[in-house]
Amino acid sequence: MEAHALDDGFPLDATRQVLRASRALLGIVARSMTDALDEVTLPQFRVLVVLAGSGPLRIGALAARVGALPSTFSRTIDRMVDGGWVERQQSPTSRREVLIGLSTQGRTLVDRVSERRRKQIASILSTLNPADQTSVVEAFELFSEAAGEPAPDDLLTLAIDDRT
Repeated sequence: MEAHALDDGFPLDATRQVLRASRALLGIVARSMTDALDEVTLPQFRVLVVLAGSGPLRIGALAARVGALPSTFSRTIDRMVDGGWVERQQSPTSRREVLIGLSTQGRTLVDRVSERRRKQIASILSTLNPADQTSVVEAFELFSEAAGEPAPDDLLTLAIDDRT
C-alpha cells in the first residue's frame, strides 16, 4: 500500500528513490572534498570556487558573493593570501583598486576536487551495463530539465564548482 501513497501528488516510493539518489550524490560531493578540507576550511573553499568561476574580484564583491561580512572578510583573505591560496592583484582599470584572484595553488585545489568528483561519478557509472548507463543519463537529463538550473548561491552553499 505504501508504494501507492502520495507525497505532494507523487507516488511516495518515487520521491523516496529520488531523495536516496540525491543523498548518494551529496556523498560524492562530501567525499570529493575530504582532502581539501584538511587544507582549507569550507568557507575558504567557497571563496576558491567563486574565484575559479568568476576570475579576480574586489574584496567587497567577493564578500557579497560568499555571504560574508566585509568587515571580517579581509582577515579571511589575509589568511588565504598567507597560505598561498589567493593573491592580491592590482586592477587593470584602477591603480587604487585591489582585486583578489586565485593563485596557482588555489586553482589546483579546486581542479583536484572537481576531478576527484568526476572520477567518482565515472567509477560508479562504469559498474552499470551500457543500457543502464544510458537510462541513468536520460533520467538525470529529465530531472535536471524539470528542476531547472540551481541558483549560483545554492551551489556555493555546498562549494560546488559549476564549471563542470
